[in-house]
Amino acid sequence: MKKLFLTLSAAIAVTFVANAQTEKGKFILGGNVSYDYTSVKDADIDSHSLGIIPSVGYFVSDNFAVGTGIGYAYEKNTAGADVFSSSNTVHAFSVAPFARLYKGDSNFKFFGQLSVPMAWGTAKADDTKLGNIESYGVELAPGFAYFPTSKIGIELSVRGLYYQNSSIKPEEGSNVTTNSFGLNANSLAPRLGVQFYF
Repeated sequence: MKKLFLTLSAAIAVTFVANAQTEKGKFILGGNVSYDYTSVKDADIDSHSLGIIPSVGYFVSDNFAVGTGIGYAYEKNTAGADVFSSSNTVHAFSVAPFARLYKGDSNFKFFGQLSVPMAWGTAKADDTKLGNIESYGVELAPGFAYFPTSKIGIELSVRGLYYQNSSIKPEEGSNVTTNSFGLNANSLAPRLGVQFYF
């Protein structure tokens, strides 16, 4: 009987801790760090990209948070070798406001996040400025959060449904605009993250 009482008490405590993390008035702190490297040996092509976006949110009601991420993105592509090499670089400042809704009553919760990623920056070829870059999008990403403690959530999510409009405004000539839309729910390439709850 004592074991049953202790088991029930532990289950209630875990449920309370998980619910307390996403209640009104709490803060969520986390972010995204990404790095990609691609090399094509026979073509002497290298590509590096780095993104850092810390984020903060506030629970305006139980299980519903709003917030924003502010960060930096860098990309460098190099082609050729020795005297005939060239490189293109992109530096961009990014902002990504979001709203997130949690569902579930245990230490595992499902969430859906709607975000509006935006970026502004410059593109260069070697040391010559090619133009300014702008990017605006909308993304709906599903995921799961596991709460091993009262202050930490480990997340697994996918990109989900997205739309992005990107344009480059060259120093000379007309703008080049690219629109992309898709559903990326690849379970073999998930995003893994850690969030802190206060």
